[in-house]
Amino acid sequence: MPGINQVAQLAGVSTATVSRALSGNGHVSETTRHRVRAAARELGYVVSSNASSLATGRMRNIGVVIPFLNRWYFGAVLEGAEQALLRHGYDLTLYNLSGGEDQRTSVFEDFLLRKRVDAVIAISLELTGSEVERLLTINKPIVGVGGSIAGVRTLSIDDGAVAQLATEHLLALGHRTIGFIGGNRQSEMDFHVPSQRRGGFIAALADAGLTADPELFQSADFTIPGGYAAAKQLFGNPRKRPTAVFAASDEMAIGAILAARDLGLSVPDDVSIIGVDDHELAEFFGLTSIAQFPALQGEMAVDILMDQLHPDHTAHASSNTPLPFELIVRSSTSRPKS
Repeated sequence: MPGINQVAQLAGVSTATVSRALSGNGHVSETTRHRVRAAARELGYVVSSNASSLATGRMRNIGVVIPFLNRWYFGAVLEGAEQALLRHGYDLTLYNLSGGEDQRTSVFEDFLLRKRVDAVIAISLELTGSEVERLLTINKPIVGVGGSIAGVRTLSIDDGAVAQLATEHLLALGHRTIGFIGGNRQSEMDFHVPSQRRGGFIAALADAGLTADPELFQSADFTIPGGYAAAKQLFGNPRKRPTAVFAASDEMAIGAILAARDLGLSVPDDVSIIGVDDHELAEFFGLTSIAQFPALQGEMAVDILMDQLHPDHTAHASSNTPLPFELIVRSSTSRPKS
């Protein structure tokens, strides 16, 4: 079996350079890294994970903790993180906390404290002070995605501003009777995303001189069936049917489109609908949406971790980085009928 010396000879570099190029530890130019990897492939050389972990003190494995596995947003963030980790030569171990508080306690007080992961990405989880302290005490860097966490580098989106942008789009088209489909008590999550989006909706109406009407609010669970049921309630109100609906997620907005069609309403002629996420099905349904680029969020989280794991990168103090969002206009919104 070929060894590191043969790879170094074929690539025309030192064994130390081969080690840095294949492990990701230390600075190596991209040209040299590609040349070393090509030589290793040609010779069939594979780095021993056990030897690498003994030499560096790292497992080259990142723990990713998410509250749900069956929601598109979390899967998209996870996919972005995984692709970025693969580029850096890292594996990923997933911890899904949908089992409740006992499962969360086990993950943060046991699994993540073992030497199986080098660092942690927490997606849409508002970590407690004790959870952060346990990990940092044993030198496991943390990146949070979804909101600010004391003592941790984080990425967060302004959910209030997202909702305002969506509502302002409907207002700019001339809509004044606007329904809102948001989260229910069961779907309230860390960082209070449903509440923040509802607050942004109300704020946008207030800026336009309008008062939010409780009759035009319906709660759901951020799923297509939940959005479908909530929209049927809105559209079936004989006293006040909205000319437009802002759903706090694309899945609920897709449910609203399906409900409108089942009730014989045309989208957008009879009712305009806008959501949040830019879900993979949004274009298929012609859904106007506020894109929040979840795959990019995963990639950015990995980039921040690499800053903390590799000493040759520039160190950063704990801070919060705002995430981008963008209005994507499709065929589900238009001016209301006169």
